[in-house]
Amino acid sequence: MPYFRPIALALCAFALAVPVAAQEVNVYSYREPALIQPLMDGFTEQTGIAVNVAFLNKGMIERLRAEGRRSPADLVFTTDISRLHSVVSAGLTQPVTEAKLTDNIPAAYRDPGNHWFGLTVRARVIYASKARVKKGGVTSYEDLADPKWQGRICTRSGTHSYMLALTAAYLHHHGEANTLNWLKAVKANLARKPQGNDRAQVKAIWAGECDISLGNTYYMGQMLADPEQQDWASSVSIEFPVFEGAGTHVNVSGMAMTKFAPNRAEALALMAYLAAPAAQEVYASDNYEYPIAPGTQADPLVQSWGSFEADPVNLSTIAELRSEALLLTELADFDG
Repeated sequence: MPYFRPIALALCAFALAVPVAAQEVNVYSYREPALIQPLMDGFTEQTGIAVNVAFLNKGMIERLRAEGRRSPADLVFTTDISRLHSVVSAGLTQPVTEAKLTDNIPAAYRDPGNHWFGLTVRARVIYASKARVKKGGVTSYEDLADPKWQGRICTRSGTHSYMLALTAAYLHHHGEANTLNWLKAVKANLARKPQGNDRAQVKAIWAGECDISLGNTYYMGQMLADPEQQDWASSVSIEFPVFEGAGTHVNVSGMAMTKFAPNRAEALALMAYLAAPAAQEVYASDNYEYPIAPGTQADPLVQSWGSFEADPVNLSTIAELRSEALLLTELADFDG
């Protein structure tokens, strides 16, 4: 044994010289860093686990594929169901079984196979001119096809992910033929060619170019926070339309664990932290969205816009219809 003692001592000295790896979680995020950093800081303060966020405005799937097993990413954060579904469909995530997630995230807002989990929701609503549309004037998405709206609707491109999600939901409820007819009828009611983002449609209402538009709820909060856009926001009211026999179309921001997460335990801890009611309320408030954990409350400003019953269909079902919705949108020449 004396022969081995120098080797053993050398190994002990080497071990003491190598610092213990710091606990950390690495996140690839489509969500703006300023919106999530306060929560990341709170998690680090509570657990001692550092959170490193890489903001990506595009190319997440390509980057994860290129990195493969070498990827440092543990979690991905995205801003809508189509992106969540795309990452899962690309085989870049892993299922997560954790009671703290399933207890706080209702089934409609998580993947049936537990690959993705929603954190906040936003509704796809009608922005209506206070001056030219009576309150309660738009009650359903089907109503947008009524000729009474001819020349009165503004919208962004029909191929944008937010619009495709709505069309996919319409397809789920009404089938292919009815959805194609609906798209053609809505196009016939447009005041102008689809263009711009959701806020640009509200600006057009303020300018008198149209009377109603489709948009996500959080844009109202963003416009009210911008002095240059407050007049636009003040010129409209929010209407919560529904699908006949269902509810209001919603979308989610959410998270998923990557397939090769190198810091799985730390990543799971962050997921559980974000799914907790307190964190959801903060996360939702920062972007004027709705938390989804049982017993949570939206920010008072968001509550002031009114209440709604969300369409109960699981959002994975909607995401799976996205390709067909795109085909129907192109067949209708919606943007033409």
